[in-house]
Amino acid sequence: MYGDVGIRGDRIVAVTPRGALHDSSARQRIDARGHVVAPGFIDIQNHSWDNVLWKDGRIPSMVTQGVTSVILGEATTPAPSNDRLEELEEISKMDTIRARLQRSFRGEHGFGNWLDAIGRHPNSVNAGSYLGAATVRAYAVGQSAAPPTPAQLDTMRVVVRNAMRDGAFGLSSALIYPPGSYAGTAELIEMAKAMAPYHGAYITHMRSEGDSLFEAMDEAFRIAREGGVQLDIYHLKTASRRNWSKAAAMVAKIDSARAAGLDVGATMYPYPYSGNNLGACLPNWASENGKLFANLRDSTIRARILREMTDSTGDALCQLEGPTNYVVADLRKPENAKYEGKRLDEIAAEMKIPWAEAVVALMLSEGRDPSKINFSMSEDNVRMQIQRPWVVIGTDAGGYDPDSTTRMVHPRAYGTYPRILGRYVREEKLLTLEDAVRRMTGAVAARLGLRNRGLVREGMYADVVVFDDATIIDLSTPEKPHQLSRGVEQLFVNGVQVVRDGRHTGATPGRVLRRR
Repeated sequence: MYGDVGIRGDRIVAVTPRGALHDSSARQRIDARGHVVAPGFIDIQNHSWDNVLWKDGRIPSMVTQGVTSVILGEATTPAPSNDRLEELEEISKMDTIRARLQRSFRGEHGFGNWLDAIGRHPNSVNAGSYLGAATVRAYAVGQSAAPPTPAQLDTMRVVVRNAMRDGAFGLSSALIYPPGSYAGTAELIEMAKAMAPYHGAYITHMRSEGDSLFEAMDEAFRIAREGGVQLDIYHLKTASRRNWSKAAAMVAKIDSARAAGLDVGATMYPYPYSGNNLGACLPNWASENGKLFANLRDSTIRARILREMTDSTGDALCQLEGPTNYVVADLRKPENAKYEGKRLDEIAAEMKIPWAEAVVALMLSEGRDPSKINFSMSEDNVRMQIQRPWVVIGTDAGGYDPDSTTRMVHPRAYGTYPRILGRYVREEKLLTLEDAVRRMTGAVAARLGLRNRGLVREGMYADVVVFDDATIIDLSTPEKPHQLSRGVEQLFVNGVQVVRDGRHTGATPGRVLRRR
C-alpha cells in the first residue's frame, strides 16, 4: 500500500492512506516517497554474542542491512553456567569483564540473568536467544560423549524448564560439532518434551548436511514429533558437489512432513558458501572431555586424527570436498597472517606438508580454532530452496564495525538482507518484494512467537526500516568483506532512529526479547 506511518514513543500509532497524516503535528518527518517502509528485519540466526553483552553494541554491519532484532543461541549459550562449564571454558583466562559476567550466570536462573545483562548493555538492536542444547548437556554431563545418567537427564530437564520460564525462544542444537554431536536422539527428545509446555521451538543444525542428510532429517523430524514441538532447520543446504542432487528430494521431504501435520520450517542465507571452523575438519571424538589441543599435541593421537581427517568415507566438511574448496580466515598470530584468505591446498603447499597436517599446524600455532569459508554449495540449489514458502532468512553471522575490524569474515555478516532484496528480488525476480520482506519479518516473528514485532501495524513496536528498492544491494565479498551494504536509508528501533540517511546515529535503544 501507499501510505503514512506515525510513531509515538516506542510504538506505531498510525498506518493510514497516503497523505492522511499530512496535517498532524510531529517532531520529525521523513519523506519516504519512492522508498519501501517495512518492519525491521529479525535475524533468527545471529552470533553477535559479545556485542550485545559487553562489547560494542552498535553493530554497524547489521543495522545497515536493516536488522532491528537478533536471535542468538545456536547450540551454545553463555548461560546457565556452573563449575563444570567455567572450567571447560577456562573462565579464569577470559577478559576480566567477560569473566565477571559469566560468573553471574550461575544457578537455576542463569539464563534469565544473562538476558538481564543483555538488557542492561547499550545495544542498537533488540536481542533474544534460544537455549543452547550443547550448553545444557555440558552443564549436566560435561564434555564426555557418554549418554546422560537418569539423574543428569533430570538436571537437563530442569535447566530447559527454567530457561523457558526465563524467556528462551526454544532449544537449539548443532549436532555436527562437539560437544553437541555427543547428544543422542533420545536425550534431545526428552529436552524437547520438557520445553513443549512452554511452546518453544526446536531449531537444529542437523547431524549431517551431506552424505547422511536424509537420516539427519529423519532424526530432526522424530525429535519434533515425539517431543511435541515446532521444528526449524538452520541454514538449509546440501553440502558438497556429490550431494547437490539431493536438494529437490530434501525439499520434497519437508513438504511431505508438513502435509502430514508436522510444523517444520527452515532458515537460509543467500550465499553458495558456508562458514565454520578448522576444527570441523577433525573427528568429533578428538574434542571429547575438552582435550582437543592436548590430543593434537600428542603424536600418537595426532596420527590417528590425521588418518581420519583424510578418510574419504567420512561426513565432515573437509572430507566432503577437497582442500581447494576451503579458505582459511581469522588468523591472529602475526606469523600466520600470510595464510589468511588462502585455500587449504595453497597453505599446505607453502608449508610443504599435507593439507590435514596444515590444519593441525595452524590450530596449534594459533592456540584456538580459526574460522574458514567453505565453497561447497550450489547457487542453483540456493535459488530453488529460497523460494519455498516455509523458508525464512537468517545471517548465521556475528556483527562487525568496518572501521575497527580487519579479520576475514563471511560476507553474510554485512550483506544477507540487501543481497536478497537486490539480487533475488530486483535482478532475478525469484521472489516478490512483499514475499521477501515477509520472510525477513512477520514470518520470522511467527516462528518465534513474537506477537508485537514483525509488522507495520498500529500497536506494534516501532521497529521500522526504510530502504530504496531500486538501489539496495550487498557490497561485501569474501576478498573484501568489510563493506557496508547500500540502500538502507533509515532505521528505527523501538521508535528511536538508529540509521539516518544511511549512517549510524550512535543510538542504542535495543531491548532484550523474551518469549512470553
